[in-house]
Amino acid sequence: MHTYPRAFSHIGLSVPNLDEAVQFYTHVFGWYVIMEPSEVKNDDTPIGQMCRDVFGSEWEEFRIAHLATGDRIGIELFEFPENEQPENNFEYWKTGIFHFCIQDPDIEGIVEKIKQHGGKQRMPIREYYPGEKPFKMVYVEDPFGNIFEIYTHSYELTYSEGAY
Repeated sequence: MHTYPRAFSHIGLSVPNLDEAVQFYTHVFGWYVIMEPSEVKNDDTPIGQMCRDVFGSEWEEFRIAHLATGDRIGIELFEFPENEQPENNFEYWKTGIFHFCIQDPDIEGIVEKIKQHGGKQRMPIREYYPGEKPFKMVYVEDPFGNIFEIYTHSYELTYSEGAY
C-alpha cells in the first residue's frame, strides 16, 4: 500500500458566541455559510449519538455552524454553553494545535479588517526574505481568542527554494 498526500478537510474552532463568529468569518474573509447555526442535543438521534462518542455523555447541548473557504476547506464553529476563555490563549509550547493560517495577498488590508471587526494584530507584519522575495506573514487573533497566521503566498511558495 502506497502512502499518498491526503487532502485537508476542515478545522473545528470553539467560540463563545456562534452568531458573532459566523458574522466575523463571513464578513472579514468572505467565507460561505454551508450550514446555518443550529443546536445539537445529547439525545438518540444519529448526530446526538455521534457527538456523544466524541465528547462523552456529560453534555446537554451545543450550537454548531459550518463555513467553507474559497478553496473548499471547512471551518466548523462550536459554541458550548460552558465555554471557558483560557487565561493564556497562546501556549505554543504545549503539544497540540496552536494556530492555523489563512492566505491573503493584501496582508495589510486584511489585518486592518480583522482589527475593525474586533480582532487583534499580535505582531508587526514581517517579511520572510527581505529584499529577495515578497513573502510576508503576521500572527493575528479573532475576537474570540483563536490565534491564526496570515501569509501573503501559498505555503509551498513560501518555503520552496525556486519560488520567485
